Amino acid sequence: MTELTTSASKTAIMGRRRFMGGALASGALLLPACQSLGGWSLTDAIRQLLYVSSERAFLRLTQPGGFWDEQVAQLGLDNVIGSRGGVLANILTSTLFKNRLEDAFADIAIEGAERAAPIVADAVRVIGISNALALVNGGPTAATQFLRGSMGETLIEAMVPELGDAMRLANEPLVGELLAGLTGIDVGGVARNFAGTIDEAIWTEMGFEESEIRRNPRSTNDPVLIGVFGAQGAL
Repeated sequence: MTELTTSASKTAIMGRRRFMGGALASGALLLPACQSLGGWSLTDAIRQLLYVSSERAFLRLTQPGGFWDEQVAQLGLDNVIGSRGGVLANILTSTLFKNRLEDAFADIAIEGAERAAPIVADAVRVIGISNALALVNGGPTAATQFLRGSMGETLIEAMVPELGDAMRLANEPLVGELLAGLTGIDVGGVARNFAGTIDEAIWTEMGFEESEIRRNPRSTNDPVLIGVFGAQGAL
């Protein structure tokens, strides 16, 4: 974030991040016990893997500059918003404008990620896992891919209304200037494109975190994940 971001908004964002991380972590502790692996089943282990992966992913995505620097900036504003003639290029000739615009969209991205976090947690809680052993022994992102396939476009559909409102009502006046400059632009369409970008980032980050947990389960200090993914050869 730049110095133009108020301390109040920073405090609010950090408060939401702490709440979101705590909600995900507490949700993981509520998983039911079963009759193997010290009271846990392989299905529970996959759910635990997804909980921890999502918690880590959302914390990374909502860090200051995290989403924009690692995901959106790589795509470029042209790809997220689209361009009408030379209007966008002219608007973005100012470095100050571009920096402020990036910060504004980073905040909008955080709002979308916050909206998505409890939906992912709820999906993990109720997801039906028919072959947990295959997911345990699968590739580095097998569980994340399974969850994503099960959810379809749920996250995108949930984020679009929130992002559309955020774009219309954003306090950053330069966002309004940009949207006004692109005459006739469909804000809903922009929101859907941006939601798709956030959706992709969420699953990419979750996949990365899953692969890291599989590579080094002891880093989680979680006995279930250590017991299952630290000794897969014995399964």
